[in-house]
Amino acid sequence: MPKMRLEAKLALFNALSKLLLVLLGALVIPPIVQRVAVAHTDLHLRDKKQNVLALIARDGLQAFERGERAETYADYNIFKQEYITLTPLPAGTALPPEHIFEEPRQVDQEVEDFRILSFARPAELPDHPAFRVEIGSSLATVELLTGTLRNLALWVLVAASLLTVVSDAAFAHYLLEPLRELTVRKLRGIRQPSDFDFGAIDTDTTDFRRLDERLNSLMRQVQSAFAKEREFMSNVSHELLTPASILQSRFENMLQDPTLPEAHAQQIVESQRTLYRLRNTVRTLLLIANIENEQYLRNEAVRLSEVVADVAEELDDRRQQRDIELEVDLTGDDTRPLANASLLHTLLRNLLSNAIKYNREGGRIRVVGRATASGGYTLRVEDTGPGIAAENLPFLFDRFRRFQGTAPGAPEGYGLGLPIAQTIAVFHGATLRAESEVGIGTSFILDFQPSAKLVAGFMPAS
Repeated sequence: MPKMRLEAKLALFNALSKLLLVLLGALVIPPIVQRVAVAHTDLHLRDKKQNVLALIARDGLQAFERGERAETYADYNIFKQEYITLTPLPAGTALPPEHIFEEPRQVDQEVEDFRILSFARPAELPDHPAFRVEIGSSLATVELLTGTLRNLALWVLVAASLLTVVSDAAFAHYLLEPLRELTVRKLRGIRQPSDFDFGAIDTDTTDFRRLDERLNSLMRQVQSAFAKEREFMSNVSHELLTPASILQSRFENMLQDPTLPEAHAQQIVESQRTLYRLRNTVRTLLLIANIENEQYLRNEAVRLSEVVADVAEELDDRRQQRDIELEVDLTGDDTRPLANASLLHTLLRNLLSNAIKYNREGGRIRVVGRATASGGYTLRVEDTGPGIAAENLPFLFDRFRRFQGTAPGAPEGYGLGLPIAQTIAVFHGATLRAESEVGIGTSFILDFQPSAKLVAGFMPAS
């Protein structure tokens, strides 16, 4: 099912329910209208009956007789829509009951269908026999009335449905305005907990107010946890660097001893390598902590093309050792007005270093940069390595998460290089994402925000 906003779903449900109502009305209204029209006609016939009886009571049957009393009296209006007949009944004949029926009748060489009310008029005098009276109304009139009522009812139903759809959509828009404000102002575009806006949402709906309060409370807890984590990581990193430096000095002093056996010297060298990796990890954690605690300045105008050129020159020997081709294609305004050159150098160095390390022998690296229509800038670092499995892509930027590449020849895991790159990207108001296809290669895309947002005071927190 495609993703839709809550307001759109409510509007769609209201529209579909009204459409169902119209379809149901189209099925139900015609027979109801037909019954109403027939009942109306029957009521009209009974009114005519009262008029006929009143006329007979006033003028007597002589007003309807034509010479011979046995002759049936009939009268049709000029449009043949109604008629009345008085037929004398033989003496001694039982009076028929009153009933209404439909029957065709011939009127001036034409046959018309009529709705007929038939009843008997008992004899008042011995020389005046009883009469059967028929009052008919043309079914064409009934059908015309039925069609008029049906069309009127359907148009009223359609108009009412459209009106309720519009009114329901307007009310849903008004009702969900606090939720929309909460989503846009508090959740959309929030990169880190410190970006969260704790201002109260203006609403008189209890559910939205409670949701806002719970969200504020949750984000305060998250901010506190993040602050404690950063403080802990910074403190631990500082504390670990000192003993690591002391051990490094001791190892170096031990290696200066000419009486040290060769086997022991080799073990010390291996220990130095392990210690070197440990010191690099600690420095990396300290760098991340310092960036997240905003201990770096962003007050330089840095051209990305110059940073890429510096990094490419720095890694040129490693790239040539693996016979990897490098293509750099940056166009447009690639200057970041509020940046830190050292951090951007570290970011791009990590990306290019990974592109060399995880590429195939004789492969290719492309660095492509283009200005965006909104005033930002997009930088892509593409390689022709073995690629990354789709299930591993969401975890690329997780610290210390390591996994075995699924493609043939893929080296094991990704350490702290990518988390550092992402931290620096966020610090510069950019987003770093990865696209990969197993057997084809991997691309890291760096999307910088428009310069106007940075100048206006946009400072993404860690």
